[in-house]
This record gives sequence, structure tokens and C-alpha cells, in this order.
Amino acid sequence: MIFKSRPLTISLTAAFSILLLTACDSNSNSEDHFGGLTVNLLVGSALGDFCNQAATNFNATKPQLENGTAFQVKCSSVGSGDVVTKLVTLATQLKKGTLTSDAPDFPTIVSVDGEIYQSQLIYQINQLNPYQKYIPEIIESPLVASSPMVFMAQTDIARGLRKVPDPYKALVTAKTHRDIDPTAPPLTVNYVHTAPTRSNSGLQTLVAQFVSVSGKRPEQLTVADVQKFQPQIQQIQSKITRYGVSTNSLAKAIVTNGTFWASVGSVYESSVIAANASLQPGQQRYEAVYPKMTFSSNMRAILPNAPWISADEKVAAQKFITYLRSPEIQNIVTSLGLRPGTPGIALGAKFSPEFGVDPQAKYDSLRPPQPEVVEAMLKSWQEYAKKPSLVVVVVDSSGSMEGKKLAAVQNTVLSYINTLGPKEQIALIDFDSQIRPPVLVDGTPQGRDRGLQFVSGLKADGGTALYDATIFARNWLQQNLRKDAINAVLILTDGEDSGSKTSLEQLEKELPKSGFNSDQRIAFFTVGYGKEGEFDADALKKIADLNGGYYSNGDPESIARLMADLQVEF
Repeated sequence: MIFKSRPLTISLTAAFSILLLTACDSNSNSEDHFGGLTVNLLVGSALGDFCNQAATNFNATKPQLENGTAFQVKCSSVGSGDVVTKLVTLATQLKKGTLTSDAPDFPTIVSVDGEIYQSQLIYQINQLNPYQKYIPEIIESPLVASSPMVFMAQTDIARGLRKVPDPYKALVTAKTHRDIDPTAPPLTVNYVHTAPTRSNSGLQTLVAQFVSVSGKRPEQLTVADVQKFQPQIQQIQSKITRYGVSTNSLAKAIVTNGTFWASVGSVYESSVIAANASLQPGQQRYEAVYPKMTFSSNMRAILPNAPWISADEKVAAQKFITYLRSPEIQNIVTSLGLRPGTPGIALGAKFSPEFGVDPQAKYDSLRPPQPEVVEAMLKSWQEYAKKPSLVVVVVDSSGSMEGKKLAAVQNTVLSYINTLGPKEQIALIDFDSQIRPPVLVDGTPQGRDRGLQFVSGLKADGGTALYDATIFARNWLQQNLRKDAINAVLILTDGEDSGSKTSLEQLEKELPKSGFNSDQRIAFFTVGYGKEGEFDADALKKIADLNGGYYSNGDPESIARLMADLQVEF
């Protein structure tokens, strides 16, 4: 008998939206040559750590089916929107005949971090395969964990948010936190949440904003309401500092960068716990503010009744789902700051004011809107309400980039250009020993043509005037700052600085002048491209940390996913 093994693989020639779904196999230390059945899970990012721990414990029991077949479980986690995109894309390929039902690409169990994306998954698969009901109804999928959506803020700001009946409605008009609460500090409202197109918490936040300004429950909202109330949503979005892919990483960035970077964020309750659990000396504790109406973020184990699930896989998956809901494993849920999916499980020590949360929090749990309304909200956000951005992309074309590196970077930058939204602009700067004038690119046909000419003109040659290129990009952005927009610099380099007139010490003194303590609020992101030791990772991290961004490491295989994630920030 031949058993299917299902590692999550994505072709590099697939559409760019699929490139960003590539996920690291979280059980890479398990047996690479396992000869039995592999049950693959593709879950939202909030459930990733729990899935990994549960899978490790489960596999240690050496599970078998009744017929003696050995099986194991593997988890991969991505944004909830990516889970939906992945499964819908695979199902589309199956229907077209370009993929077979036994292809290893299909996950056996999927989970998203809330019921809005679960409703979207059901809707989109039903549109593709009418009357088949491949994806079970929401209540038919067992609950594994949950975490309510909350506002995250320091104590003096959280106190004011609790005083108002509806913080989202207050964010429409408030310029400072003193506009919300006269006793609050006179800090500008700097707001963050994740991108609703990729992240469940971002989508729930967007829907909650429409609920607030409309005065309607989600299931009562119509497409016409989306058009009617999008100006108020734009007013809320105008206060955005940063979008993000991962809710937990966004919460930790709030703590790291402070109130000038973000004074309030929409995150999961579990994200507040995680951020407070990892506080460094000198960092302020944050609190969760529970809206009177919010989403519970129910995370369910979804087992499709579909052609890509074999009989053995279905039985094995059901065994693992039962295991996930067992009291012993549900204790892992609470240890991670998530609320259990099985009744009767104690919350544990992390659900306390020490970690910024209220174990007895009371709120009205919201339900998903109609899928057509959600689609209208996402379209409205992308085309109308989303905060605009201008990002200077600084591309290292020094001699060390010759060959596969340059080709990979060219493809990645081209993908970036081709996926620019109507609110996004980028300025492309090519540098080696010399720094070339920026090329301004947007989502128009003419803008994309300019970007294509830039990409095709990249040649690997010369040295790496990294520090000079960094200050050049910052200076250009200062002079061309896009008003009421996210302004940032993204640096992609594979080498250490050579030949710059500017030193790292000078950068350390100069860059903060345009950071989040200033009116310019220019963020820096850096990518070290290639093998460790080929670039000065410490210097790149320092440049990013100076101005509220972060450093990442990429290579020809991961750069497309990395850049796709970075693009979501703006």
C-alpha cells in the first residue's frame, strides 16, 4: 500500500499571491523519510504555536489507524487570508484538471483565526463547486481555541478608551487621546492593526469599524452600507501608523517602539498576554480594553468533506481533532494566552491583570457579515479607505549580486510593482559604488512600465555604498514626503558597506531626526540578502531599529515571500 505524504509546496511559477503562502514546515525536526500517512494542517498564525506543540506531543504517541497504518501530523501557519487563498486556488486547479485530488499540496485540516474568514472560505468553495458542500458549516467544525479582539494600550490611554461607549467611533474624529478623554495624555492618536486582506484580526477590525460607524450588527450590513460609511472608515484609517501580517508580532512592535509609533492597536487578547510576557527592562506594560461588542476570534478545526481527503486521512484527522480538544492538550491553549475550545478548562495564571487582561471580560460576541458584504468591505479598504504609502525601495546591484541573486531580486521587485494597489507608490533606487536617481512607480500602466524599465536595467557591478544610499534615500523622502501617508525606506542588500562617505555612527545620529518622534515619521526596513556573513546583519538591524522598522534575512528562495510580507506593512 502507498501512503500519501503531504508537505506544503508552492510552485515558484504560480501567481504572486500564492508565493506569499509559502510557510516553513514547523516540524522540520521530525522524520524526513516517514513512510506512513501524513496529515497536514494549514492554520492561521494565531493557532500556529499551539498546532506545533500539539503535533509534537501527538506524534510522540506514534499514532496508528485501526488497520495498523502509522500516521503523523505536520503543521504550517500563515495568515488566515492566505489559508483561504491557498485552499481556493488548489480547489480551482483541481476543478480545471491541472491538479489531481491526491496531489500532496492539499492540506487535510485547515483552520482560520475567526469565523469571518471561515465564512469566506465556505462561500468561495461553494461558488466554485455549487451544491457540493466541501467545507462544513461553521458550527459543524469543532472549536479549538478563541481570543477576543481588544484594544491594546498603556494604562493612561487604556483608562480613557474604557470611558467611551465605543472607542472605534471615537477614533473617527479624535486627533489626540485627550480628545477621547480629558484626563489622558495629549498624545497624537497613532493606530495600528494588521492588513485585513491577509490577517483575520485585521479583517475583524475592519468589520468592527463598519459596525461601529453604521450602528448595525454585522449580519445586518449591506453592500450599500459599505459605500455609505466608507468616509468614516477612511477617517479611522488615516490614523494608521503601520499595517502588518501577524497580530502577535504587531503587538510586540507596539511595546518595542512605544506610543509615538503606536498609541493604540487592535489585536487579540492573546497578543496582549504575549507582549506583556516578554517585556524587557524599561518597557511599559500594556492593557487590553474590551469593546462592548467584539469578535471572539473562534478558531475551529475544519475537515473538508472533499475529493482531496482520502478515507484514511479523514479517520486520522478526526483522531487528531479529538486529541486537540482533550483537557491535557487544551491546557497548552491556555498556556499560550488563548481561551480553550473545550468547556471546563481553567484559564490559568496568564489570564490576570498582571498580563493586562480580564479573565471575566464580558462582551457581546459579533457574528460574520454576509460574504458579499465582506468582499465589498475589502474592496473599499483597498481602493478607498486604506492609508496611502510612499516607500523608497533601495536595491543593491553591486558586483556580488551577479547571477541568481540579481535574477531573484529582479523577479521579486517586478512582483512588487505588479501588485501595487491604487493607494501605493514606490520610488526605486539602484545603487552600487554610485547611487542612481529614483524612479517613481505606481499602479498605473505608465508607472508599471517605468518599473519594468528599472528592473530590466539592473546590472551587477561595482561596490556597495550602502550607508550613502541609505542617507540619500532618507533625504529624498524628506523632500518628497507624501502627506497623510505611510512613508518608509526599504533597503535590500547582500553586502557590507564599502566606500561610503557616511559612517554608521553618522547614520545613528542622523536617522532618528526623521523618525517617529518627528513630524516626518519615516520608517526603515532592511533585508540582508544571501548567506550569513555576506553582509553586516548588526548594522542592518541597527538601521531598522533606529526608525521603527525591522531587519529580515532573505535568500533567492525566500525573498518573494519576505517581500510580499513587507509590502503588507505599507
